[in-house]
Amino acid sequence: MKNLSYYLLAVVGVGLIYALSVGCSSTDGPGKSPRPNPNPNPPQTLVVPAPEQIIMYEANPRLFGTSRCLNGIKSNLNRIQSLGTNVLWLMPICEFGVVKSIGSPYCIKNYTNVDPAYGTLDDLRMLVDAAHERGIIVILDWVANHTSWDNVWIENKDWYTQDSAGNIVAPAGTNWSDVADLNFDNRDMRRAMIDAMKYWIAEADIDGYRCDAADWVPADFWAEAIAELRESFPDKEILMLAEGAEISNFEAGFDMNYAWNYYDALESVFGGQPATRIYETHVREYAAIPEDGVKLRFTTNHDKSAYNGTPIEIYGGREGSLAALAITTFMGGAPMLYSSQECAQSSALDFMAYTNYSWVTDTDYTAEVKRLMSIRKDNQLFSYGTTEDYSNQDVVMFTRHDSTSEAMVVINV
Repeated sequence: MKNLSYYLLAVVGVGLIYALSVGCSSTDGPGKSPRPNPNPNPPQTLVVPAPEQIIMYEANPRLFGTSRCLNGIKSNLNRIQSLGTNVLWLMPICEFGVVKSIGSPYCIKNYTNVDPAYGTLDDLRMLVDAAHERGIIVILDWVANHTSWDNVWIENKDWYTQDSAGNIVAPAGTNWSDVADLNFDNRDMRRAMIDAMKYWIAEADIDGYRCDAADWVPADFWAEAIAELRESFPDKEILMLAEGAEISNFEAGFDMNYAWNYYDALESVFGGQPATRIYETHVREYAAIPEDGVKLRFTTNHDKSAYNGTPIEIYGGREGSLAALAITTFMGGAPMLYSSQECAQSSALDFMAYTNYSWVTDTDYTAEVKRLMSIRKDNQLFSYGTTEDYSNQDVVMFTRHDSTSEAMVVINV
């Protein structure tokens, strides 16, 4: 490496070394620059991050209390901010269904009501305002593919997919018997869906959406919805994240989508496959999306933690989970943390259950998560730089560099 003023070296656990070059760092990498904020007079403390600069925190409201959960998140905002968070994703907060319910928050009864167990519209407004004061934008989880069986729309039978006998059906190819599949051939349903998405921006000042099962919903609907959201709120920059993996997500107007293949490669490498698989997957994922597209990178989320295992279980303990987090944080894309992983949660939590989670469980581990995110946030080459890989069978090793600085990351997997 050249033109470096000094290196910051730290050892965490067994065999995990970060080598960070700290020099005269620029704010932009070659060919990249942060997107301008379209609002000419934004709040002084709120700057909507470019997708490349995002550090996202997925908050499951049910971990933040057994009632008035939104207030529980609000009381944790300083802690969430300390993790480097600049985007707060709230798992679904809309009123949940009861008929055929299994307790899933992805079973929506009313798209324009806050679920009473979570609080009120005013509670949401106060949470969003408090997040904005800390420079954190807020996106809501939007469930467009299906509704509960007692949704207020269910009387409009043509708004739903039906079988040959005219019965409303669950999404095909799933065991999701608690939800009814929506029919996107129906223009009235589409209109109602877009109006409901506009409602939360207008009434609660939220900043965008993480769209559930995005690849299951027609791309032309997303294109229509995203265009109308942005046209309806021209003074607000709206962030759109697809829980999808298709290039059509970006063609429809999404800023980001999921790095599902990267997650699978990461899990396989910590299960014994060659470490070279991670960078190979990184290259394939970015080759398949537009130049300005960004992948959301994670070592867990609510689904993976519940069904695959926690990072502690999947990646071989505390040190392994931190190693996996370092790879996803520094190689490229935008990193995400799922609520509880920063505490080294060792066993799966039922994301459908309400609890008063203890957020002070492993302070050393949390401090290291904060340090990783701080390095990411303070060095723009991790957002805009170029990656060069030197990995082998057992070690992930790569550099990130821009025109003025370079970092090396070496991780024993």
